[in-house]
Amino acid sequence: MKVIIKKILILFILIITAILSLVLTSKERPDTNTNGNGITSAPSGANDQKSLAEAQAEKTSSADFTIKTVTPEYNFNDIDPRDVNPEIPPIYDGSNAFTEYAKEKKFGDTVLKYWHFYGYDIVISDVENPGIYFGSDENYTDVEGITTFRGNHYRNSAAYGTRNVIEKKLEIVWIKDIGSVSANGSYWPGVGWTGQPLIVHWDEDIRKLMNIKPEYKNTDLVEVIYPTLDGNIYFLNLENGQPTRDPIYIGFSTKGTGMIDPRGYPILYTGQGLNQNGEKFGHHKFRIFSLIDQTELFSITGTTPEAFRLWGAFDPSPLLHKETDTLIQPGENGILYRIKMNTYFNRQTGELSVNPEITKYRYKGVFHQNIGFENSPAFYKNYLYLADNGGLLQCIDINTLEPVWIANLEDDTDATLVIEETEAGVFLYTGNEVDLRAAGKQQPAYIDCQLRKFNALTGELIWEKSYKCLYQSGVNGGLLSTPVIGKNDISDIVIFSICKTTDWKSGKMVALDKKTGEEVWVRKLENYSWSSPVDFLSADGKTYMIFCDFAGMMHLMDPSDGKILYSVSVGENVEASPAVYNDMVVVGTYAKKIYGVRIK
Repeated sequence: MKVIIKKILILFILIITAILSLVLTSKERPDTNTNGNGITSAPSGANDQKSLAEAQAEKTSSADFTIKTVTPEYNFNDIDPRDVNPEIPPIYDGSNAFTEYAKEKKFGDTVLKYWHFYGYDIVISDVENPGIYFGSDENYTDVEGITTFRGNHYRNSAAYGTRNVIEKKLEIVWIKDIGSVSANGSYWPGVGWTGQPLIVHWDEDIRKLMNIKPEYKNTDLVEVIYPTLDGNIYFLNLENGQPTRDPIYIGFSTKGTGMIDPRGYPILYTGQGLNQNGEKFGHHKFRIFSLIDQTELFSITGTTPEAFRLWGAFDPSPLLHKETDTLIQPGENGILYRIKMNTYFNRQTGELSVNPEITKYRYKGVFHQNIGFENSPAFYKNYLYLADNGGLLQCIDINTLEPVWIANLEDDTDATLVIEETEAGVFLYTGNEVDLRAAGKQQPAYIDCQLRKFNALTGELIWEKSYKCLYQSGVNGGLLSTPVIGKNDISDIVIFSICKTTDWKSGKMVALDKKTGEEVWVRKLENYSWSSPVDFLSADGKTYMIFCDFAGMMHLMDPSDGKILYSVSVGENVEASPAVYNDMVVVGTYAKKIYGVRIK
């Protein structure tokens, strides 16, 4: 009898072990039924876009999944950063191309080839599906302030808080002197493009954990955090511009905009824009810093063997999906990084660590050989939108890392795309530069800058508006700034600032009807603007706008009619984009200064 019981017990244990093993190694793929447009089909009873995307996220986030990979042999000698420059084209047929592992998707007559990597291994199955689903733009961040370029995943706001505009004037309150570097035969002073400051009102418990100067530990500090061209990251008091802590010295320029963790964690994410500082060279890196003690937690090198392109700058401002602890960072090397951060943060002790797991999306250019991203990623739910240096616009499902739709923008597109969700649908606004199409043309060359509106879910072109702009090597014409999506009392217009419209220094600001693309008003600018304009609401319900220009002027504008209400000099050329917190505007300029300006 005891022998029988023992045998039954052993058999029971074996069965349980087998079941657990099967569950842990399950490779069941989540249901990703799609229609011809690549849009996830609605589940039974779900007719609206929100329930559709929520259902997809719920289905995919709960499934266990094991990926299949191969470990390739890379042929990648140590590359001297002196030999890396942005003019080197991508190499698609080299030994690290791994064409045999390419995945592809056909869009009409165009075939887009792409690859997935987990670390440096090539993924030959589907990638793991983390169930990323971004909600409303208003819920992107849990902390007060502007934590990424244009504030959120729709990229539609660089203003936070309230203000009462009465005098309709601007007043310089403080100025912070900074430096410059020399690189690539050029001089890089102050703050460059896109160069938007981050402004954060820290929670009290977080503020007391950080290495902020003692005099600010017990104040209601709003901190300006500003990576700049001179190789430093500055930390300033919004109220008076005084340092709140010592700078972090990277030693190389940051051209783009960083990001503060939207959960309010004391973490800074920032990308390097140049690989030279005088006689010193170093490969581009994307860095993650603890703001408890300003130590570097992690970095990614942009010049890497699996990239088709050597130039490894990280100008885009990343996003972080809070619920899945996932960072999304594109690179100018043509790789999209999806990073499971595995963040640990103890709010009581300040203990902070990350243990990143990196999944990558690599693609081959289809409309032009150029690849690489300089604009910042925009999201609608699980759909990611990026345009590249070759004019390829991609909508990518961030969960599957598969392209959903693509469009040919016809030229380099660096301006960040903006998303608008309305009762009529979800739309995407973008515009290109005058760059690639000027190759081989007699100079000066005037070429169309095309402003466009797309259906964000299907890729359908809604309208297009063209303006002739001048090509100038190294300083492109066309659209470099991010458009303003009108809200509240200007909700019927979208505003674009276009460069070099009649000569090398002029510009044009246009307000277009969102529905038709027709002009509502046009403002000719004596001096063009790469800087992105910022709209903000006054306490009386009236919308105003700040924009800066090539001549170093900051303007207060009425965006309903394009009238400039007041202007103040901030020294020299402003390529950086301002941010607004309550009644304060912060921006850095080529004058090697950071300005704090009050809206009155």
